[in-house]
Amino acid sequence: MLTFEEISAHRAADRAMANAAKKQIETRRVRVEDKFIINGKADVNQLVPFKYNWAWDKYLAACANHWMPQEVNMQRDVELWKNPNGLSSAERLIVIRNLGFFSTADSLAANNIVLGTYRHITAPECRQYLLRQAFEEAIHTHAYQYIVESLGLDEGEIFNAYHEIQSIAEKDAFLMPFIDTLINPAFKTGTVENDQKLLKSLIVFACIMEGLFFYVGFVQILALGRQNKLVGASEQYQYILRDESMHCNFGMDMINTIKLENPHLWTPEFKEELGELMRKAVNLEYAYAEDTMPHGVLGLNASMFKEYLRFIANRRCQQIGLEQLFPGATNPFPWMSEVIDLKKEKNFFETRVTEYQTGGTLSWD
Repeated sequence: MLTFEEISAHRAADRAMANAAKKQIETRRVRVEDKFIINGKADVNQLVPFKYNWAWDKYLAACANHWMPQEVNMQRDVELWKNPNGLSSAERLIVIRNLGFFSTADSLAANNIVLGTYRHITAPECRQYLLRQAFEEAIHTHAYQYIVESLGLDEGEIFNAYHEIQSIAEKDAFLMPFIDTLINPAFKTGTVENDQKLLKSLIVFACIMEGLFFYVGFVQILALGRQNKLVGASEQYQYILRDESMHCNFGMDMINTIKLENPHLWTPEFKEELGELMRKAVNLEYAYAEDTMPHGVLGLNASMFKEYLRFIANRRCQQIGLEQLFPGATNPFPWMSEVIDLKKEKNFFETRVTEYQTGGTLSWD
């Protein structure tokens, strides 16, 4: 029988061998087969050789789509907003509620990336895209601030809406636990439980926040633009929608790759939990639709959004391999498909006023 000292010596030797093997993996030149989306052991500072070419392609496409809010001329929007007869009270409520939600929603998304998701993803190609995505979230927050400032809105009212407006506060409260999980310094991947928590958070942000919670607002502002109202804000929302569609698609590519690399995470119980989260999200976003448009406006009404949200939820579920939750749901806004499904090579800047350089510094008084 081994003595306590001998057992301790064997354990120390085993630990030393394991640490040496780990150090060898971390310091040798990276091989494609060493790379994984989560729990990878390869050096995350070595971008190449590429394994996830789709992530790099999306990073390049995002860079090619770069834009800044000040490049959009807001003069017509300002004139319309200041005209007492320019917009109805229902249309003004839509704009104020939209900005109230979006102005902080993209900040939450950025915090989730920078403080949480980024440190748990071990594929440098995906990290590269996440850095670009975080910058785009900053641009979106900038865009909402630019619209608020241009129209002369009450900044305190807009930027505190996520505390003060119930339908907005409830959506944010739904998201916060998934942010808090990932930004907790003690949270580490490597167990089934924690890997599922990470995967769940990725699904909530790609499929629910960016893939569902934004769509009532997008429809409303783009509907205004289709009626030649607030065309500057509508143009910025179009650019934002383009960015968010790519965020959503990148997130789902990452989710599906994690599933392929970790099939043990995709249990029936886990899928059932995801379905319940999606159902709750649909209800929360429909409550937001009712709050923002209690009466019909712009040819839209809240009941139309119930069908649209179910349609979108079905689509998101199918994109990550879940069953449809609302069979038979259809899209009541077919014109949105043209915007959502645009190919990445489409020129979104055909209407861009390229000679307009300093709109953000002009005074509209």
